[in-house]
Amino acid sequence: MFDFLLTADGLVSLFTLLLMEIILGIDNIIFISLIADRLPKSQQQRGRAIGLALALIVRILLLFSISWLTHLTEPLLTISTFAISARDVILIAGGLFLLYKTTKEIHQKIEGEEHSQQVKGKNTFSSVITQIIIIDVVFSVDSILTAVGLVEDVTIMVIAVTAAMGFMLLFSKWVSEFINNHPTIKMLALSFLLMIGVLLVADGLHYHIEKQYLYFAMAFSFLVEFLNMRERKKRKATN
Repeated sequence: MFDFLLTADGLVSLFTLLLMEIILGIDNIIFISLIADRLPKSQQQRGRAIGLALALIVRILLLFSISWLTHLTEPLLTISTFAISARDVILIAGGLFLLYKTTKEIHQKIEGEEHSQQVKGKNTFSSVITQIIIIDVVFSVDSILTAVGLVEDVTIMVIAVTAAMGFMLLFSKWVSEFINNHPTIKMLALSFLLMIGVLLVADGLHYHIEKQYLYFAMAFSFLVEFLNMRERKKRKATN
């Protein structure tokens, strides 16, 4: 069962897929960090852990349902030359959900801390977990279909997905604290999720935009903000 994994091709496939899953999981980590912040402080880490654990189970179930998953790309409805599949419906619905949640989060941030605390009290533990799972399923469908194109061995896929989830769990708390401690970074993260939502909707409507462009633009924006943070820290130290 693990013979192929011990070969050079198997290790290269595992490393490539793991790297891809981690990169594609960046948006997932940011969303989980932001949505878990809606919970009371004492429940945030537990919410992230349970949400990611259930999301991992969903991903593994999807991996073992690859034959069913590949049928999601088959047309459900054709209007003239435009055909829509179950995958397209999932991406569009998930993109709209992400746009709604992100826009709502931006609105709450603009309204101020008092309003934010009122909204935080209204979020139940189960609703936050549900939202984490929903958005993870949306991201999972696309990443797993991509994984199927890269690797044929299901064992390698399961190992890579599990390791990527472990990476998310390990860094989600740090990412969450860092984002919440820096308001400008939080707004950049929300802008990133807003663009991811647009990309998902566009992809569902067959307007494919490479995510690499978005990742590069956001990485450049974060770099500029880090330089600004250092400059502000240095200025404060000299005053």
